[in-house]
Amino acid sequence: MNQGSGGQTVARGTIGLLIVLLFLGNALNYVDRQVLALLKPTLEAEFGWSDADYAHLGSSFQIAAAGALLAVGWFVDRLGVRMAYGIAVVVWSAAGMAHALAMTVQQFVAARIVLAVGESVSTPAGLKAAAIYMPPRQRNIAIGLINTAPNIGAILTPLLIPPLALAFGWKAAFVLTGALGFLWLAGWIFGTRKLVPVGNIPERAPVKWGDLLSDRRSWTVVGAKAFTDCVWWFVLFWMPDFFSRQFNMAQGDLGGPIAVIFAMAALGAISSGAFYPLLLGRGFSVNAARKISMLFFALVVLAMPLALTAQSPWIAALLIGCGLFAHQGFSTNIFGMTADIVPGVRVASVVALGAVAGNLSGTAIIELAGWSLDNGHGYWPMFAICGGAYLAALLFIQLMQPKLELAQN
Repeated sequence: MNQGSGGQTVARGTIGLLIVLLFLGNALNYVDRQVLALLKPTLEAEFGWSDADYAHLGSSFQIAAAGALLAVGWFVDRLGVRMAYGIAVVVWSAAGMAHALAMTVQQFVAARIVLAVGESVSTPAGLKAAAIYMPPRQRNIAIGLINTAPNIGAILTPLLIPPLALAFGWKAAFVLTGALGFLWLAGWIFGTRKLVPVGNIPERAPVKWGDLLSDRRSWTVVGAKAFTDCVWWFVLFWMPDFFSRQFNMAQGDLGGPIAVIFAMAALGAISSGAFYPLLLGRGFSVNAARKISMLFFALVVLAMPLALTAQSPWIAALLIGCGLFAHQGFSTNIFGMTADIVPGVRVASVVALGAVAGNLSGTAIIELAGWSLDNGHGYWPMFAICGGAYLAALLFIQLMQPKLELAQN
């Protein structure tokens, strides 16, 4: 049993169910957003899109999510995780299904914007749930497990969606993936009824923006996300096209290499969730354990640009997979660092601000890719950015927080 507020206890089974629900919610979040990338060849042929049109669809999602995230922290902190997350899943699931009704670029853009607004709640809500409902010793492993969810969604989606679209049409793919969110909602309503916060952290509280914005810890998270999230968005949005273009692969053949990439990303999230506690157990300080973990993953990502020279799609997938293995390991450490150093009542707001920065840097790299491809420069500028992003992020963290220390909630 885990001690909650006011002397209450929460059964381990309840915490376990919370982790499962957060995992599934995060997985669905990335299933819905990845469908468009996997159906790009079909939709491009049907609607006559250019690479720039496709990039604009991606950037509209990023900008809408960034705008929504400015209010997401307030939304989650004021309504509480349970209500806020439930509302968000209803919104993004309905928007995902609405893609099946779209017939023009403008209608797709409208559906993407609503999808982005709903999905922007997922990460801040999930991290706040971990911060307030889980004891510190369980928190990092739980965050690592939850952070594998996008990869599981990204593994299953390319294996299932192209065959589904070929068999039943592209509209069926959007309808099916959107409908899964409503099944999740029933489990969320039932499974979170008995949760109580650990310690004295309130479930709902006003956000004191002056304190948040004047705190170097907040800006440490924001900067780290800005440096690194662009890599995730680049891979998620452009890799099906990269394999199609680089290796002349048909839509039905893309699932294997994409699944390899995201399977390696899942390993990165899992290993990071265990790596940091292992270093703590060996006697390293919070500061040293966290930064050694980050340095390891920042060095692994240096293999990613070599994918441009690969002669086989499978070798390219392994090299890009090294990049996402490193990204998810580093990202799990950013989330764990946030839950450790930021007061629990502010976690959702700080994570939301970090996600704003990450979405904006993601917008920049998505648009850069569209411009680079349309102007004959290929993929090398984006891969070069990916290779150096994590060492730059770690340097920024070190400059902002020479010594990481646990927050006093």
